Amino acid sequence: MPTLPRIESLLSTLNATDVGTLESIAEKLREVEAELLSLEQPELAVRARETIEALTRGDIAAFKKGRAFLQSKIGHLRP
Repeated sequence: MPTLPRIESLLSTLNATDVGTLESIAEKLREVEAELLSLEQPELAVRARETIEALTRGDIAAFKKGRAFLQSKIGHLRP
């Protein structure tokens, strides 16, 4: 089970994707993806990857939907 500090860190990183360059936002999402893999959450890591891809292709609606999905599902990982 993921620890609360790790989950809070993930949520904080996702919240920080509101501002910055596209590359810095994508990098934050890559950090989230890597952390999800280390927490043995491969399905959520795939969603993080899909959210990065949406951002890269300029699909802002899909990016926002993906980010909201991740925030919701990661929030449910709290012990």
